[in-house]
Amino acid sequence: MNTRPPYLVSACLAGKACRFDGTAAPHPAALRWLSQGRILPVCPETLGGLPCPRPACELRDGRFFDAHGTDHTQAVLDGCAKALARASEAGCRLALLKAHSPSCGVGDIYDGSFSRRLISGDGLFAGLLRASGYVVLSDEDVWM
Repeated sequence: MNTRPPYLVSACLAGKACRFDGTAAPHPAALRWLSQGRILPVCPETLGGLPCPRPACELRDGRFFDAHGTDHTQAVLDGCAKALARASEAGCRLALLKAHSPSCGVGDIYDGSFSRRLISGDGLFAGLLRASGYVVLSDEDVWM
């Protein structure tokens, strides 16, 4: 019986087709941990009620906008709160998140211009996790 707390993982990395374009982004480490029952997969965007697929979104001035200019910040913040509550309940302390995402990006995210330029910063969920004391890694940082 596994008594260690699970890793919190972006659901798309665990193979769930929840990305904006309706796809998954399976990651070898996440899939291995999934097969071992070691992860808690979450998607703060879908937990906040955003559909899948949905228009691409980026952060601009701390707000979560889609390419049409619609502000989805409150929905994503609600999803982040739900995901954090699930992670806390499960005892997670480490998160493996999807790079560059406006929710889950760690260390760099798209700049809000929808031009694929990266800037320094975290997505809304990654920032919340850091502020809550989690160890937060990007899928680009883990090569297992």
